[in-house]
Amino acid sequence: MPGTVGRVPTPSAPTPGASPEQGAASSGTAGTVLAHPWADTPLGAPEGWDPAVRAVVDLVLASPVPMALLYGADLVLLYNDAYAELIGARHPGALGRPAAEVYADIWHEPGIGEVLERAYRRGEPFLEREAVLPVDRHRGGGEPAVFTRGYSPVRNSAGQIVGVLSVAAQTTQVTQQLQSLSDFAAALSGTLTLDDVARVTLRYCLHSFDADRVAFVVDEGSAWRMVRRVRGELLDEADERLPPLWRRMPADTAVPIVVTARSGVPSFIGDGQPLRETAADRHDEKIRALASLPLRSTVVRGALAVGYQAKHPWSPAERALLAASAELVGQAAERARRFETQHGTAQLLQRSMLPERLPDLPRLRIAARYDPGVDGNAAGGDFYDAFVLPDGALGVVLGDVAGHDVQAAARMGQVRAALRALALSDPRPDAVLASLDRLVASLGVEGGTQELFVTVVFGVVEADRERITLASAGHPAPLIRRCPDDAEPAAEYVELPPGPPLGLGCQPRTTAVPFRPGDTLLLYSDGVVERRWQDLTAGLAGLGAAVTAAGSGDPRALCAVATAAVPGATEDDVAVLAVEHAVRPSRSAGMEVPAEPTAPSRVRHWMTAQLSEWQVPEGVIGAAVLCTSELTTNALLHAGTAARVEIDLSAERLLVSVADSGTRGQVTRTRTDTLSSRGRGLGLIEELSDAWGTDPTVRGSTVWFEILIPTN
Repeated sequence: MPGTVGRVPTPSAPTPGASPEQGAASSGTAGTVLAHPWADTPLGAPEGWDPAVRAVVDLVLASPVPMALLYGADLVLLYNDAYAELIGARHPGALGRPAAEVYADIWHEPGIGEVLERAYRRGEPFLEREAVLPVDRHRGGGEPAVFTRGYSPVRNSAGQIVGVLSVAAQTTQVTQQLQSLSDFAAALSGTLTLDDVARVTLRYCLHSFDADRVAFVVDEGSAWRMVRRVRGELLDEADERLPPLWRRMPADTAVPIVVTARSGVPSFIGDGQPLRETAADRHDEKIRALASLPLRSTVVRGALAVGYQAKHPWSPAERALLAASAELVGQAAERARRFETQHGTAQLLQRSMLPERLPDLPRLRIAARYDPGVDGNAAGGDFYDAFVLPDGALGVVLGDVAGHDVQAAARMGQVRAALRALALSDPRPDAVLASLDRLVASLGVEGGTQELFVTVVFGVVEADRERITLASAGHPAPLIRRCPDDAEPAAEYVELPPGPPLGLGCQPRTTAVPFRPGDTLLLYSDGVVERRWQDLTAGLAGLGAAVTAAGSGDPRALCAVATAAVPGATEDDVAVLAVEHAVRPSRSAGMEVPAEPTAPSRVRHWMTAQLSEWQVPEGVIGAAVLCTSELTTNALLHAGTAARVEIDLSAERLLVSVADSGTRGQVTRTRTDTLSSRGRGLGLIEELSDAWGTDPTVRGSTVWFEILIPTN
């Protein structure tokens, strides 16, 4: 019957992702599963499986615990060796058939068909801790079996329920662990980086196994890096938003978890002092029982360790659960390592084609932000630029080249470079876009494609004349946040003739609008306002409302407001550029922060002296110095490189940013030799500042905050 089990057998599944021929050679049931003609079922051919579904299939086939995936409205069965042994004579005929047919004799019994249908139709997970169900008639007579089972809905990459995951076991002692195993698998399926995998793994193992200490280690070239959690360690949501604290370890270290990762041989110590020789602190010294299991992966070496402060007999069922957990972690770590490599390369390519620094002008404050789409794994075509023209005016541009691949990024680089060259020769927006239209048409002919879709808006900001001249080629209308002295701020879209995209015979027209002190111009890509299943008008209205309600017209803060203005995820890249016409010139200062322990103290003294000299109110100084100290510590701790602190003071607000120089080519940048609990850095900043955010840059990332100056 679905989800029942008599015992937990030894796994014999092939390596996830193996070909049908390899699987058949290495495992009876798993080989049969991989060789099954799935193209004739609702699941479809394996090469077309959704990535999230494929991850669940890999989990099922690799798990030593009886598992089955019931896919689609018919709940078609796909299962592992342990489940095949569980259902006996129904295998192999059950493979690829609807569950209602396979279990027709008991389908309408209470607790069978209806709970599976609820899990699929309503997304309701199901756990039955102890139950006695009718004996499976296909396996002959016998006493009713006592067992536990859990059902969890399976979702595809779009979040839609496409099936049900069935997990089963006989022993009631591991019931909660089995239920959480399916939750663990679901959580790991949503991880992208090794940092994500570490967070999910440590949280799951600490609670599911009721452990005193959990550790996770992965290779880093010839060396290793490890992260751990201990029972009672303080951790809050602010810490969860920061990367985990990794500890570097040499290649020849004798730490048990690394020995297991090197050898690939699991280790179970029931009583002793397994960490006595390599203890980092008193938490390690107290551990008496330790289980270390290697990660089964072809691209990453690593291990998972669970420890207790009292002696602990490792039962066969618990060892099987630990092995299943390590299998899941190994698969997730492999996906994360591949993702990090691709993501780092793509993002480095993307950002290397964007300006590293924006102009620093007395009366114009400029900020920009670029966020990759949901995938985050490919370079995109969104771009922005800002540069000083020969006559002293500011040229600003934001555009979008269709596509999410290296070719799109390369075309984006060509278009951006050509636009700047044309503007430096003749800055009239209509002339620039007309010439750019001919270039894009030429690139399309050269590439033999008629699908070179490029939209762009270009403007010339003249602060002395309080004017902006704009032209657009198929791009969304710019937004201006106006802040008159005698009225509340209000955002308005510029009535700009959009024209067709570049390359289609674009004949743009210019529009000149006032740009007075206190106003802020916002250029944005369509990823800011477009959402699937939502009218574009609603997105534009949401952006306008959010910009109107912003606490200030500061460009960096408005970029953060704009990217979060419209609810819901977007699959498109997001680019935003903001320019504020300052009421009065701001005062700025910066400090290079070396990567050494005394750096936060030096930053505090420098910043206190600078803000006092500028006669900033004492309350603002205290909050700003405290927040900056936290950000500096985080930058040094997590990036492991020097940082730069910049402060910008205007009549309305104090803006502070801390930028690290960690390489964006590696998503995981966290390095530290201490694993102690962290403070409440981001929570403190959220409490003391009026706005804050993070911005990725070409060579690292920037965290900033803004504090409004009281008007007395």
